[in-house]
Amino acid sequence: MKVVIVDYGMGNLRSVAKAVERVAPTAQVVVSDQAQALLDADRVIIPGQGAMHDCMREFMARGLHDALLKAAAEKPFLGICVGMQMLFDHSEEGDTQGLGILPGRVRRFRNDMVDAQGVPLKVPHMGWNEVIPVAPHPLWEGMAESKSVAGGESDGKPEGERFYFVHSYYCDPADESSVAARTHYGLPFTCAVAQANIAAIQFHPEKSAAAGLRLLANFIDWQP
Repeated sequence: MKVVIVDYGMGNLRSVAKAVERVAPTAQVVVSDQAQALLDADRVIIPGQGAMHDCMREFMARGLHDALLKAAAEKPFLGICVGMQMLFDHSEEGDTQGLGILPGRVRRFRNDMVDAQGVPLKVPHMGWNEVIPVAPHPLWEGMAESKSVAGGESDGKPEGERFYFVHSYYCDPADESSVAARTHYGLPFTCAVAQANIAAIQFHPEKSAAAGLRLLANFIDWQP
C-alpha cells in the first residue's frame, strides 16, 4: 500500500508521516508535492497548518489542484485541520476560495465566546477537546463503546474521545448528512465530515496520543 502525504509547504508533514508509519509499518509512506504521486497513491492524506489563503496559494502554485480532485473522487482520502477546511467552498480567513469538493463555508470563532461558567474563551481554540461522533463510521472503530442513558442502557452512540485542536476557524457544511462528529467550544461545531471515500477532521491525530493513532490506523484499514 502506498500512502501519499501531500506536501504543499504548509502541513505538519514529518509528524503525520511518522504517525502513519507507526500504525502502518508495512505501507510505503511518501511525502510528495508531485501531482503524479497523488495519482499513483492508494491513499491520500492532506495535512495542514497555517493561514488558509497561504495554503491555497501554495497548493495551486505546485500544480496539485487537478490531481487532488481526481484523488478525492477515487481514493480513500483524509484531510487534517486546514486540509479539511480546504475541501469547502469558501473561508472567511482571507476571503479565500476553497476547492469546492464539499459544499459549505469556513467561519471564524467569535471573539466574545464564553464557557458554561461565563469565562471568556480564547481564540484560537487550542488544546484537548472531546469529539462526539454523530453517525457510525469506520474512523471511530475501537473508540469508547457507548454513552449510557437512564436505566443503564446504551443509546448506541460512541463515547467521545479527546483529540488535540489548534484553530481559529471551523467548518460549516451545507450538507448535514456529511457531518461525522462535532465538538463544543463556545458553540457546537463540526469537527469531522465523511462522504463516500472522503473523510476530514479539524483536530490533529498526529498530536492526539493513542486516540489519534487509532484513528489513523482506522483510516489505513478503511475500505470505502
